[in-house]
Amino acid sequence: MNAPLPFPAPPAVPPRAAARAVAEREARLQQTAQWRPAIMLGAGSLLLAGALYAAGGTTLARLAFPAQSDGSLLRDANGAVRGSALLAQPFAGDGWFQSRPSAAGHDPMAAAGSNMARSNPALAARVAEATAAVAAREEMAPADVPADLVTQSGGGLDPHLSPAAAQVQVRRVARVRGMSEPELLALVKAHTEARQWGVFGQPRVNVMRLNQALMEHARAQ
Repeated sequence: MNAPLPFPAPPAVPPRAAARAVAEREARLQQTAQWRPAIMLGAGSLLLAGALYAAGGTTLARLAFPAQSDGSLLRDANGAVRGSALLAQPFAGDGWFQSRPSAAGHDPMAAAGSNMARSNPALAARVAEATAAVAAREEMAPADVPADLVTQSGGGLDPHLSPAAAQVQVRRVARVRGMSEPELLALVKAHTEARQWGVFGQPRVNVMRLNQALMEHARAQ
C-alpha cells in the first residue's frame, strides 16, 4: 500500500506582511461600514421626500380641495372641459362678457405682461386704441371706460374684472341674449366675489364663471 504524498507546507508569511494585510482588510471593512449608512439614508430620504411626501400631499389635496387640485376646471352639462376659473380666455361674439386684454394672447404657455413703462408712447397708443374700441362696443363715452377693460394684467391671464367693468357690459349682453338688464345685473351681482377674507384686495367678478352661468341660463330656457 502506497503512502500518501506529503503536501508542501505553505510558505511562511512574514509578520510585517501579515499585519499589513490585516490592516488593509480592516480598512475595507471600515469603508463599507461608512458607506452603508450613507446609502441607506439617501435611499430613505428619496423614498420619503420624493415619493411618500408627494403622494401624501396629492392625496390630501384631492380629498380636501378636489376642484382646486384639478385646476378649477369649468365643465358644461356634458362634462366637457370648457376652461378654468383661474385663466381668462377670449369669447367671440357680443353675447359674452369680455375679460381684460392680454399681452400673451391668452396663451397659458406664454403668460406675461407687456413690460412697458407708463412713459412708453406705444403703451399710451395701445390704451387709447383699446379705450376707443371698448367705448364703441359698449356705446359709452371713452372717459367712462373702466381702466381694467383696457389695461393688461401682469400675467395676461387674469380672469377677474371690477364690478364696474362687468356692469358696463350688461346692456350689450342683455340685448343680444334677450334678457332684461335687471336680470343680468342680478347675475353679475351673484358672481361678484368679496374681498379676500373681508380684508385683502377689492370686490371682483370672475368672467369665466359669469360666462358659464350665462351658458347654463341659456340652456335652462
